[in-house]
Amino acid sequence: MTIPRGTAQSPKYQRLAADLRRRIAEGEFTAQAALPVESELERQYGVARNTVRLAVDVLVNEGRLVRLQGKGTYLREHPVLDHRAYGPTPASPLSRDPLAGPRDCLAVPTAVYLGEAADAGRELTVDFEMMIVRARVDIAERLGLRPGEAIVVRRQLRLLDREPYSIEESHYRAGLAAGTPLMEPDQIDGGDEAVLALLGRTEIGAVDHLVARMPGPEEAQWFQGGPGVPLMVQTRVTYDRRGPVRVIETRYSADRSRLVYGVGDLAARALLPAPAAPVDPARADAP
Repeated sequence: MTIPRGTAQSPKYQRLAADLRRRIAEGEFTAQAALPVESELERQYGVARNTVRLAVDVLVNEGRLVRLQGKGTYLREHPVLDHRAYGPTPASPLSRDPLAGPRDCLAVPTAVYLGEAADAGRELTVDFEMMIVRARVDIAERLGLRPGEAIVVRRQLRLLDREPYSIEESHYRAGLAAGTPLMEPDQIDGGDEAVLALLGRTEIGAVDHLVARMPGPEEAQWFQGGPGVPLMVQTRVTYDRRGPVRVIETRYSADRSRLVYGVGDLAARALLPAPAAPVDPARADAP
């Protein structure tokens, strides 16, 4: 086995790391079995032990591999939760809007997250916060405000089996939230959408912006991911017939979440077997 040549400027350990990534992507290694030990990789590639060690360090820092003391090096596969980012959901029973029957999932209620976690055999817990802050430039632009205007932010910190899963922040104009339960530092029965419906601001459309970026220091500390693990950031702007209602920014650790968007007639999808859940050796006794 040889290391791909790559560019002249590419160090040998980086080319070795790239080939190990290829082998991981092609399914040569599994989470249930340890990777070949350093001496075996040294023999396979005909390189020095230090080159192997540096290449493995790269993949550990990317969050792809994990070293388990006394057991070996394994693929690091967090259980990935499929989140239905867009799909049918029933309307709130508190809604007075005649159009608010079963509709597309514009602002995902907590019940959807709870159901997805239960289907995966996992426990979802949520810490809730309410804040009044100055609007960031991008949030102000999407809500039609001036940068720095006061807005109300309702934040949910979600954990799966006590492992950080997502940070969701709903941003509201202060004038819309004033004098309503949106100003209370607690979750609302029926979700925020129940209050919006009673205010005559039922969301009927939304635009999603999806980006990937590296976490900032505070985000990295909260998510507890590897130094090379990015965040998926979903920014959803919801609308009614009068204009934008709120901006929902949700940040997920990219190695633990998968956003699912359903489009068109998906009746045949029920005929396919469900994918097997990955195993994370760091959470179980590895051989």
